[in-house]
Amino acid sequence: MSATPIAPATLRRAAEWMARLWSGDASEADTAACAAWRAAHPEHERAWARLQRFEQRFDTIPREVARGALSGAPRDRDRGRDRNQDQDRRRVLQVLGIVASGGGAALLAHETGFWQRTTADYSTAVGETRAIVLADGSRVVLDTASAIDVLHGASERRIVLRAGAILVESAPDKAASHRPLLVQTAQGTATALGTRFMVRSFENVSEVAVFEGMVELRPLHEAAAAVRLPAGMRGSYSRHAAQANDKADDSAAAWTQGSLVAERMRLADLLGELARYRHGVLRCDERVAGLRVTGVYSLRDIDRSLANLALSLPVELAYRTRFWVTVRPRRVASTL
Repeated sequence: MSATPIAPATLRRAAEWMARLWSGDASEADTAACAAWRAAHPEHERAWARLQRFEQRFDTIPREVARGALSGAPRDRDRGRDRNQDQDRRRVLQVLGIVASGGGAALLAHETGFWQRTTADYSTAVGETRAIVLADGSRVVLDTASAIDVLHGASERRIVLRAGAILVESAPDKAASHRPLLVQTAQGTATALGTRFMVRSFENVSEVAVFEGMVELRPLHEAAAAVRLPAGMRGSYSRHAAQANDKADDSAAAWTQGSLVAERMRLADLLGELARYRHGVLRCDERVAGLRVTGVYSLRDIDRSLANLALSLPVELAYRTRFWVTVRPRRVASTL
């Protein structure tokens, strides 16, 4: 499997073929033509495989949820559940084809957001963390809304971080010839040198914290110098440069245990982290954004963490809805 982005036109064509085959009236000629298109070039088959992952994940979504997400009209219940489910699946793939042909190809090509998580080898939803053991024995923990592809070959063990953050505990390679373990992001790679480390991907930079061993940061730009981070250090790299930043400790990976450790963290930054684990909007009023916070906060019950903040700081929670919360200055009760 290649880590190279798939061309937008190829993804668009694959989406159109898949929508056609799931339309309910595809002919044998359509099926044969699609097969010929897939066989014409390896990239065609790779794009098709990507879309099939989307289809397979959609199979696991309850019919009622899928129908609501598509905002479809009410159906005649006498048609039967199986028929409804097949129609829902076809409609999703038809929507996928429309999105691809109507200007969504750039989104598919860059594999951002929902698409990244839907089509990746392994992924997590918002608020979810997940631990997996790879074929080589390495352990990877995915943070909230994260996605990875695993590309182990004869010469290397590559993990492509598509979105979010991961904690990696590398295992000794049992292959006859040494295969380095590396994490690839949009900005470059972080290569493990017998280690336990964390990588988090942002839009223009990737951050790394090393807890055991050593990690080599190598920006995507060939002329950029690599930087080695020893245990207990944090670093970052863009496409053009890498650098060591400051000290790191195990509290940086507390999210793997469902906690966030804050030490004199700005309230706005703390809420930004909590928001990653919660659906909806979590806003911070500018008047309290600079308050400093120290403590341990649950990532598995964000509402409880917010309630604890309201108890320990001069702030209050304003709920517009369950999914729209603003943390603002606490109002002083009138003495009149």
